[in-house]
Amino acid sequence: MGGIGIVGGGIVGLSCALAMLDRGRDVTLFERAADYNAASWGNAGHIAVEQVAPLASPAALRSAPSRLFGIGGALALPPSMIGRWLPFVLRLAGASTPGRFAAGTTALTPLLAGAMPAWRDLAAAIGMPDLLREDGHIVIWDTPATARRGRERWSRTAIGTARIIDAEPGMLQRLGTLTEHVGGAIRFTGSGQIADLRRLAITLEAAVVARGGRIVRQDVRLIETAGRIAVAGHDIDQVLVAAGVRSRALLEPLGYRVPMIAERGYHVRARADRWPADLPPVVFEDRSMIVSRYADCVQAASFVELGDPDAPPDPRKWERLEHHIRTLGLPIAGPYDRWMGARPTLPDYLPAIGRSARHANLIYAFGHQHLGLTLAPVTAQLVAALMLGQTPSIPLDPFDLHRFGNTGRHP
Repeated sequence: MGGIGIVGGGIVGLSCALAMLDRGRDVTLFERAADYNAASWGNAGHIAVEQVAPLASPAALRSAPSRLFGIGGALALPPSMIGRWLPFVLRLAGASTPGRFAAGTTALTPLLAGAMPAWRDLAAAIGMPDLLREDGHIVIWDTPATARRGRERWSRTAIGTARIIDAEPGMLQRLGTLTEHVGGAIRFTGSGQIADLRRLAITLEAAVVARGGRIVRQDVRLIETAGRIAVAGHDIDQVLVAAGVRSRALLEPLGYRVPMIAERGYHVRARADRWPADLPPVVFEDRSMIVSRYADCVQAASFVELGDPDAPPDPRKWERLEHHIRTLGLPIAGPYDRWMGARPTLPDYLPAIGRSARHANLIYAFGHQHLGLTLAPVTAQLVAALMLGQTPSIPLDPFDLHRFGNTGRHP
């Protein structure tokens, strides 16, 4: 047979490719370009095991008006993209009931419990254990009042395998003048960080090739033939769609409902000369901003902008990030490299992981929203079980595309 074809060369696709190669399968990975500016490699680098509560929630829905970009928040609903985000927002509202939120938390809890062990296994398998840092992260608030509210909210929030302790004063003091602006801080343990996203991308690609996998740099088209899905022009037995935000365009022509949106995030990067090398990621919760140190740069990231993945970026987002850096007195100095990328987000904020009920040789793994980096290795383990005809380690029903009406023949 023709082996496995994986469409998508981001962190999820590469992790799945390695998992199948290590199980003795023949793998061809399709990625249209070596794009190290994709969302997989431009994110905050945070292994967010604490985020077991879906962002589709009654609380998030209630707070949305106060989080709009126009009044200083991080949620952007561009009027020019209303045709994209309005149907998504309506579905999001429907997914944010107490019952569906509770079910989503139940589904994500075991998935995220496996995230850090799977990352340890992957880092060891590619010979780069130093890429994984398990130093937790810090959450900071601007004022004592917001710190009290923030601490109280986190005390009521499910956080999976993570734990919360007080942030050590010495850790904050390493940020210099920032301590003058801190109203309160906590530290999460059990979470982690990837130390260098670019090195991770290059190492994963090299590991795929070293194990005999093929990386084909081209766009692909999926076609239906004799009740199966094929990659046009290639001899492929099983097909895995792991193309992030591009997965929708691949599957909808085949009759699948994929109500996914591009949830665009922004970051700025600068030289890391003055940022402490051993400091874990720092979340400035009042500003919805996370700052991460990588090997040779420091990055500030924020924003949830719902819309078109290919629309031009909004420079005001970068300007606000740079403003936060200045007003907080962070030890970061320009010039800044500016980036925008699209998270693949489904309206219930759960990923799509499973096997098609209509095409037995089609498997999918996309829609991981803010958790793509976190969940990539554990997703690969689940995908490998599906492809080998084994029972996955956790139930996948909550992540099946049938929840959006993909049952029977063409909808």
